[in-house]
Amino acid sequence: MDLDLVEVAPEARPPVCRIMNFTKFKYEAQQRAKESRKKATNIIVKEMKYRPKIGSGDFETKTRKVAQFLTEGHKVKVTIMFRGREMQHPELGRRILDRVAAEVVNVGKVEIMAKQDGRNMTMVLGPDKKAQDMVKAQEKKASEAAAAAEHAEERMDAIMADATPEAPELVGISADGHTTQEAQEVETVEAAEEVETAEAVEEVLEAEAEIELEAEIEAVAEVEEVVETEEVIEEAENEAEPAVVGEAN
Repeated sequence: MDLDLVEVAPEARPPVCRIMNFTKFKYEAQQRAKESRKKATNIIVKEMKYRPKIGSGDFETKTRKVAQFLTEGHKVKVTIMFRGREMQHPELGRRILDRVAAEVVNVGKVEIMAKQDGRNMTMVLGPDKKAQDMVKAQEKKASEAAAAAEHAEERMDAIMADATPEAPELVGISADGHTTQEAQEVETVEAAEEVETAEAVEEVLEAEAEIELEAEIEAVAEVEEVVETEEVIEEAENEAEPAVVGEAN
């Protein structure tokens, strides 16, 4: 038997040894490590840089890229770069960060609130799976409702095109005993009911969208309240520092 005597616990007293095939043991350990690396999820942190005086076009382009990163499952570090006298107006940077967070609320959420880091102000966004699933469900419902409405309209147009006026004696009799005109009237009523059903579905989707929009607005308002609270605390701390210095003198 091609076995080895391997010391598995050298720190124990007495040391513990095991008889095994050491080459096979090393191979199995490498395979387990390889499998664990495959199952591990690599989260990459992307970075997007803004300026306090960024234009609307550049803002929309960069924000779309941020939303794309979040949709792909990456975290995004949003950085506001200040230069010169721009350092005297940090509220401009906070305003841009709040706009970015509000624009990507459907695909991401704020993980680390905005904070000053030297000449830069940073905020970290993370992907929000629940919000993304909700948006996909809404898009699916809207597409199904639009397809149903389009199908009903096409059927209505086909029925109206085929419904030509005829003399009573020329009206044919169908297999179930109804006249062709009656059958066309029944189809017209069914098509109208389908259109009404599609319109009702659209109204329900619009109501759900309004409710979700109100919830998003409330979430953004809460974020703004937190930011305002932090600003008040910072102003209070800045006002308290000169008073402490004066007492020391």
